[in-house]
Amino acid sequence: MINKVFHTAAEAVADVFNGATVMISGFGEAGSPVELIHALVDRGARNLTIVSNNAGSGHVGLAALIENRQVSKIICSFPRTLISVVFPELYRSGGIELELVPQGTLAERIRAGGAGIPAFYTRTSVGTPLAEGKEEREFGNQHFVMEKAIQADFALVKCQTADRYGNLVYNKTARNFGPVMCMAAKTTIVQAKKIVEPGEIDPECVVTPGIFVKRVVEISNPADESKLVAEERRYPWK
Repeated sequence: MINKVFHTAAEAVADVFNGATVMISGFGEAGSPVELIHALVDRGARNLTIVSNNAGSGHVGLAALIENRQVSKIICSFPRTLISVVFPELYRSGGIELELVPQGTLAERIRAGGAGIPAFYTRTSVGTPLAEGKEEREFGNQHFVMEKAIQADFALVKCQTADRYGNLVYNKTARNFGPVMCMAAKTTIVQAKKIVEPGEIDPECVVTPGIFVKRVVEISNPADESKLVAEERRYPWK
């Protein structure tokens, strides 16, 4: 019987190893798998390369992972937001490497990784510092920059509902990078607000098929990241 359910977030991330590349879903707070990230903080894996839309807020979630000096490099679109306090200081001190990628390009690099496409051409970043050192070609009298696909060892993703086969349904825009990250990682780990039995999700509503998911863990009362940031909470909890 197929059963991808894990009892705890700690069990689900127990084999994330030093030096791993980890994709983390989320657009700011929306879709951010806070409990899985905190479990990864507790796990203690270091020298991680993180692929995410942003670099976290306050001192919780992804920001906590970075603050704990477990991340050596981050590939993202928005490394600094209004409430980003950890990454800017660490970056200025040379404590973390940044690969800045335009948001649409980041999504397509991940999608390409999941589809087995090694690289593609885009007009985005032509003539900017982000194009330096990259192959350029001309198509139809327009210049394009070649971007390489991104794949990962692990993906940490948040969804609304999952079944024990790993079929996923997301909550509106909290879907964001989740589906493409599930496809582009060797091991996809998902936290779901609710886990149901196979057949309880209408197949027409499944966004990510279970074939792309290795593990699911139920987090019935997920943290409100904005509230934690507003309360100036820090993880590990103090």
